[in-house]
Amino acid sequence: MKKILIFLLGIIACFSGYSQYPGNEMIEMSKIQSGLKSKRVSSYDRSGKNRDFLVNIKDGEKAVLFDVKGAGIINHIWITIAPSPDLLSRNDIILRIYWDGNPYPSVESPIGPFFGQGWNEQYNYSSYPLAAGPVNGMGLVSYFSMPFAKGARIEIENQAGTSIGGFYFYVDYYEMEELPADLGRFHSWYNHELTKVEKGEGDANSDGKNNYVFADIKGKGHFAGINYYVNNPAPNWYGEGDDMWYIDGDTVPSINGTGTEDFFNTSWGPKEPFSHPYFGYPRLNNDIGWLGRTHVYRFFVNDPIYFEKSLKGTIEHGHNNDMVLDIATVAYWYQTEAVQLPSAPSKEMRKPRPVIKLPDIINWREAWRKSKGSDPKLWGNER
Repeated sequence: MKKILIFLLGIIACFSGYSQYPGNEMIEMSKIQSGLKSKRVSSYDRSGKNRDFLVNIKDGEKAVLFDVKGAGIINHIWITIAPSPDLLSRNDIILRIYWDGNPYPSVESPIGPFFGQGWNEQYNYSSYPLAAGPVNGMGLVSYFSMPFAKGARIEIENQAGTSIGGFYFYVDYYEMEELPADLGRFHSWYNHELTKVEKGEGDANSDGKNNYVFADIKGKGHFAGINYYVNNPAPNWYGEGDDMWYIDGDTVPSINGTGTEDFFNTSWGPKEPFSHPYFGYPRLNNDIGWLGRTHVYRFFVNDPIYFEKSLKGTIEHGHNNDMVLDIATVAYWYQTEAVQLPSAPSKEMRKPRPVIKLPDIINWREAWRKSKGSDPKLWGNER
């Protein structure tokens, strides 16, 4: 009994200086931090006047937004651009971020798709780490944590074919003496592909070799999210495509899904706008069937996908890759070191396909009628 009492007293002594806190984000906010200093780099007018933006960034020019040495963590980015997307394509302004003095970027994406605006369209978008806010998606916001140990540089490149009249921005960050060793580097990669119909034997797809690839990562880290933009040139449902993940060199899927809408936490071919901090449908086609453009997103805030050596994230385009789709994605992840990304699609490669219109459908019908001998009694449902 005496030994048990001594043991219990020892435990009490070990924890006598320990204070418990409820698990609450607002209580976390009240904790006093040490060794951090809040800093900002912005486009404010250094003369004290009111021209608080970068002006007249010509086609083909680059502009450096942020170039800071030492250690820190970017915690907030806000951007708005003039003129509006109908005059200046946000699909052709490229965002690049370089970590720790590297000559290559670890973030590279058109600025619109990065912040949740597909096809150079504009619409409000709200998620936990990213948003595009009023007026009508013109305010681009990131709350992703972006640590760096030896400096960070953010630049944009104008590939829009016209000048950027005004570029406003904030980049807020914490300055510190030394970055904690367990903080990874933020990465983001844009991909875009017009998929091909590639059905396999027996209408089955067990290896995923012809799937659309949205992430191809080498190193150790965890996957944090995806914006997925699809333009469907047909009215049939595109969402039978399964997500398939290959972790640490596995040749068959390490993780296998059951359908595109399931991967994005929705169900039964949704056609209604929905926004949750971690997933949603901010942009829908509102057309015939699933003809047209849809934007869905999924962020793995409470359920990151971990990998030790590599991660390849893929998704079918239709069941067994049986559909032609115009797909663009932006993937977001962290890994232990800042690495070079796969090659980015060129301006021509990432050019959005137009939406199918009523005259196109009429042309399809006429071509079908001719293939059937142009019989005037043909209705349209004959096989």
